[in-house]
Amino acid sequence: MNSAHSSSRPDDDPWVFSTRELARRPGTQRTVVRTVPAPSGEREIGLAGVITVPGGSDVELDLSLESVTEGVYVSGTADARLVGECSRCLDAVGEDVHVRIGELFAYPDSVTEETTDADEIPRLVDDRIDITQTVRDAIVTDLPMAPLCRDDCPGLCTECGERWADLPSDHGHETLDPRWAALRERLPSTE
Repeated sequence: MNSAHSSSRPDDDPWVFSTRELARRPGTQRTVVRTVPAPSGEREIGLAGVITVPGGSDVELDLSLESVTEGVYVSGTADARLVGECSRCLDAVGEDVHVRIGELFAYPDSVTEETTDADEIPRLVDDRIDITQTVRDAIVTDLPMAPLCRDDCPGLCTECGERWADLPSDHGHETLDPRWAALRERLPSTE
């Protein structure tokens, strides 16, 4: 193997699994339990700027790889920690996510591979599967679109931007009709 490619071999990627021992024998199965680092940058899992699985944090995988007629069916679970900010008060939020995975990876030259687009069903490449996109899809569809620190979060005061939870119950802002503002400046203060 070319040494320039040795550091980027698929075997070095913890998200890539070899299926060689399944040998295209339908019914052959293996279980994989692995902790992998969450991808970062463009491959980050989540909604950028809202809630994500931080790059490098642990993603726990508990998977079954089963050889079927048309490919390898991957099923199991993925667990990760999400972090982001509350959509109402902007406080930091964190929550654990547990998702189920079920995805067929088509064999090269199978009927499934020939009759579906590449973006519909993932493919085996050199007897390997990369489950990054499968896990990303499962987690993203389970994300809250507007994460909250708590269900009854009152958010921020629209006038001063302070958290309502930190403000006294009688908090308010005097709004003066702009037509009277000039008159108020001319009158002596009664305070």
